[in-house]
Amino acid sequence: MYNKTLFFDSSWLEFFQQEYKETYFTKLLEDIKKEYQTYLCYPQWEEIFQAFKITPLSKVKVIILGQDPYHQPNQAHGLAFSVKTNTPLPPSLKNIFQELKNDLNIEKDNDGNLTTWAKQGVLLLNTTLTVRQSQPNSHLQYQWVTFTDHVLSFLNLNCTNLVLILWGKNARNKKMLIDTEKHFIIESAHPSPLSAYNGFFNSRPFSKTNNWLISKNKTPIKW
Repeated sequence: MYNKTLFFDSSWLEFFQQEYKETYFTKLLEDIKKEYQTYLCYPQWEEIFQAFKITPLSKVKVIILGQDPYHQPNQAHGLAFSVKTNTPLPPSLKNIFQELKNDLNIEKDNDGNLTTWAKQGVLLLNTTLTVRQSQPNSHLQYQWVTFTDHVLSFLNLNCTNLVLILWGKNARNKKMLIDTEKHFIIESAHPSPLSAYNGFFNSRPFSKTNNWLISKNKTPIKW
């Protein structure tokens, strides 16, 4: 059963108040509540906006844009590509960690919880924030894409010198929302095993991100 309370950091209040005035958003929440009442969905209701809870608006430096949450038990917890501690690594995350090793020679253990990235200002955002168990893209028909478009437009206007890491077609379609005079875009194929060898591997997103942040006098990410 869902909890009616939405959980996000208070620094995002202006943005969420703005969205609550939009008809699409209230309908989206109603539709998702029905889904959670009727089906087993991920992440848990109180973790749907986890990315906005862990990464305050003032700390956002990097946005990694995913597709929709993992759809198996004990995986999704509201951060794109991240899984809960003590959960086996999904294939996409394995490939992300492999690229991290290739890029910066950082060897990750088997903990796929990326909360440490989020706390440093990496907004781990999916384009769709919820999913039914075992049914990828099952919530694509709801208006999550409108919501994430609004998130990116808000960040584009209110922040400077962001790095946007766009992996895969769904994420790359968002490029038109970003002013490339103000922000830096890194794009490639998705880290999924189906596409990782088509341009994700050797794209060096982690070093490119930190080099950009350093050039803008920002603290680099400890990946």
